Amino acid sequence: MRLRIILGTALVCFARAASGQMAAEQIALGDQDHAALHIASALSHYRAALAIDSTNYDALTKAAHEAVDLGEFNPSPDTRAELYRSAEQYARRAVAANPNDAEGHFELARALGRNAQTKGTREKIKYAREVRSEALATLKLAPNHAGALHILGEWNAEVMRLSGFSRMIAKNFLGGQIFGEASWDNAQKYLEAAVAAEPERITHRLDLGAVYADRGEKAKAIEQYEFIANAPVRDFNDPSYKAEAAARLQKLR
Repeated sequence: MRLRIILGTALVCFARAASGQMAAEQIALGDQDHAALHIASALSHYRAALAIDSTNYDALTKAAHEAVDLGEFNPSPDTRAELYRSAEQYARRAVAANPNDAEGHFELARALGRNAQTKGTREKIKYAREVRSEALATLKLAPNHAGALHILGEWNAEVMRLSGFSRMIAKNFLGGQIFGEASWDNAQKYLEAAVAAEPERITHRLDLGAVYADRGEKAKAIEQYEFIANAPVRDFNDPSYKAEAAARLQKLR
């Protein structure tokens, strides 16, 4: 009997080790595809890893990231919304698996922010509270996290872009007193910090340029868009960001 128990325990440990190795192999393949900007294939590998180990934190955060990237410029509203929903689910599972790591909170804030863009104004406002909360949780764990700094900059900018009536609803009727803390100064401060932390990342400069333009600082906005025109493609959506920056630059000139 004792030998049977020992053998059974050994088999269970072996099976777990084998599963972990198979999941790691799928993640490594996903990482290779991610580096090559083949993110649909990367997402497939991360999903395969999760089919083996549903609580794998690395696979969950990476699957959330790829799903958001795939959704951002997807021409189908239904597909885009589904990718954002799946990204939110992956990120929530990541936070549950490892609440003390910054990346899970960042990916959740990012997925929630994209999800909010598919909603009406009132739903956006409801999402905005959790977006801010998760971005702040990221910065608590990683104070110089460029992605979280970017999200907080955009959070402030998007609140300021709401109509006065919508901001009044947010502050007075939806329990959103935090919306009163939003300002253009904060939007600029956080986005400038994101650019300082990751100066080559195009998306940071694109949204900082938009804030400069909103504030009437035309020369500073042009500077960001001109930088983007000459920047190398590093991320999957960079070609689309470059096209957007070029269109904005043409309007400003």
